[in-house]
Amino acid sequence: MIYDNDNIFAKILRGEIPCDKVFEDDHVLAFKDINAQAPVHFLVIPKGNYVSQEDFGANASDEEITAFYRAVAKIVSEQGLDAAGSRTISNSGVHGGQEVPHYHLHILGGRELGRMVE
Repeated sequence: MIYDNDNIFAKILRGEIPCDKVFEDDHVLAFKDINAQAPVHFLVIPKGNYVSQEDFGANASDEEITAFYRAVAKIVSEQGLDAAGSRTISNSGVHGGQEVPHYHLHILGGRELGRMVE
Protein backbone atom coordinates (compact mmCIF):
# COMPACT_ATOMS: atom_id res chain seq x y z
CA MET A 1 0.00 0.00 0.00
CA ILE A 2 1.32 3.43 -0.94
CA TYR A 3 1.27 6.18 1.69
CA ASP A 4 -1.43 8.82 1.09
CA ASN A 5 -0.05 12.28 1.97
CA ASP A 6 -3.62 13.61 2.15
CA ASN A 7 -4.82 11.34 4.96
CA ILE A 8 -6.15 13.10 8.06
CA PHE A 9 -3.12 12.22 10.24
CA ALA A 10 -0.71 13.60 7.64
CA LYS A 11 -2.74 16.82 7.68
CA ILE A 12 -2.60 16.91 11.50
CA LEU A 13 1.17 16.41 11.40
CA ARG A 14 1.51 19.32 8.94
CA GLY A 15 -0.64 21.53 11.20
CA GLU A 16 -3.44 21.80 8.64
CA ILE A 17 -5.95 20.25 11.06
CA PRO A 18 -5.81 20.97 14.81
CA CYS A 19 -5.62 18.28 17.48
CA ASP A 20 -5.83 18.14 21.26
CA LYS A 21 -2.19 17.13 21.81
CA VAL A 22 -1.13 15.08 24.84
CA PHE A 23 2.45 14.28 23.77
CA GLU A 24 4.96 15.22 21.09
CA ASP A 25 8.64 14.64 20.43
CA ASP A 26 10.83 14.38 17.33
CA HIS A 27 9.28 11.08 16.22
CA VAL A 28 5.81 10.84 17.77
CA LEU A 29 2.58 12.80 18.14
CA ALA A 30 -0.25 11.74 20.46
CA PHE A 31 -3.64 13.38 20.78
CA LYS A 32 -7.16 12.81 22.06
CA ASP A 33 -9.41 10.84 19.73
CA ILE A 34 -12.33 13.01 18.57
CA ASN A 35 -14.53 9.88 18.46
CA ALA A 36 -13.58 8.52 21.89
CA GLN A 37 -14.68 4.97 22.65
CA ALA A 38 -13.75 5.16 26.35
CA PRO A 39 -13.38 7.93 28.96
CA VAL A 40 -9.69 8.07 28.01
CA HIS A 41 -8.88 7.53 24.32
CA PHE A 42 -5.67 8.74 22.68
CA LEU A 43 -4.15 8.13 19.28
CA VAL A 44 -0.38 7.75 19.01
CA ILE A 45 1.16 8.21 15.56
CA PRO A 46 4.71 8.16 14.25
CA LYS A 47 5.75 11.27 12.35
CA GLY A 48 7.09 9.15 9.51
CA ASN A 49 5.01 8.06 6.52
CA TYR A 50 4.05 4.54 7.59
CA VAL A 51 0.81 2.95 6.45
CA SER A 52 0.45 0.13 8.96
CA GLN A 53 2.04 -1.63 11.92
CA GLU A 54 3.67 -4.03 9.47
CA ASP A 55 5.09 -1.15 7.42
CA PHE A 56 6.33 0.61 10.57
CA GLY A 57 7.96 -2.53 11.97
CA ALA A 58 9.66 -3.38 8.68
CA ASN A 59 10.76 0.10 7.57
CA ALA A 60 11.06 2.48 10.53
CA SER A 61 14.47 3.09 12.04
CA ASP A 62 15.36 1.58 15.40
CA GLU A 63 15.27 5.12 16.81
CA GLU A 64 11.70 5.69 15.53
CA ILE A 65 10.47 2.35 16.86
CA THR A 66 12.05 2.88 20.27
CA ALA A 67 10.71 6.45 20.49
CA PHE A 68 7.21 5.28 19.56
CA TYR A 69 6.91 2.59 22.22
CA ARG A 70 8.61 4.69 24.89
CA ALA A 71 6.07 7.42 24.11
CA VAL A 72 3.22 4.93 24.57
CA ALA A 73 4.61 3.90 27.98
CA LYS A 74 5.10 7.54 29.02
CA ILE A 75 1.56 8.52 27.98
CA VAL A 76 0.01 5.59 29.86
CA SER A 77 1.97 6.54 32.99
CA GLU A 78 1.42 10.31 32.74
CA GLN A 79 -2.32 9.86 32.19
CA GLY A 80 -2.61 7.62 35.24
CA LEU A 81 -3.63 4.53 33.30
CA ASP A 82 -0.89 2.23 34.56
CA ALA A 83 -2.56 1.48 37.92
CA ALA A 84 -6.02 0.41 36.72
CA GLY A 85 -4.93 -0.73 33.27
CA SER A 86 -5.48 0.25 29.68
CA ARG A 87 -5.81 -1.26 26.25
CA THR A 88 -3.76 -0.55 23.15
CA ILE A 89 -5.15 -1.40 19.73
CA SER A 90 -3.66 -1.16 16.27
CA ASN A 91 -6.05 -1.83 13.40
CA SER A 92 -4.38 -2.92 10.19
CA GLY A 93 -5.94 -3.32 6.76
CA VAL A 94 -9.53 -3.92 5.74
CA HIS A 95 -10.11 -6.98 7.91
CA GLY A 96 -8.51 -5.23 10.90
CA GLY A 97 -10.82 -2.23 10.56
CA GLN A 98 -8.13 0.35 9.77
CA GLU A 99 -9.84 3.60 8.79
CA VAL A 100 -6.86 5.96 8.37
CA PRO A 101 -3.93 4.75 6.22
CA HIS A 102 -1.28 6.05 8.64
CA TYR A 103 0.00 3.70 11.34
CA HIS A 104 -1.51 4.59 14.69
CA LEU A 105 -2.08 3.03 18.06
CA HIS A 106 -5.17 3.61 20.19
CA ILE A 107 -4.75 3.86 23.96
CA LEU A 108 -8.03 3.37 25.80
CA GLY A 109 -8.81 3.40 29.51
CA GLY A 110 -10.71 5.08 32.30
CA ARG A 111 -13.17 2.21 32.81
CA GLU A 112 -13.37 -1.56 32.54
CA LEU A 113 -13.34 -2.27 28.82
CA GLY A 114 -14.69 -5.81 28.72
CA ARG A 115 -13.85 -8.40 26.09
CA MET A 116 -11.82 -7.23 23.12
CA VAL A 117 -13.59 -9.28 20.45
CA GLU A 118 -17.00 -10.90 20.72
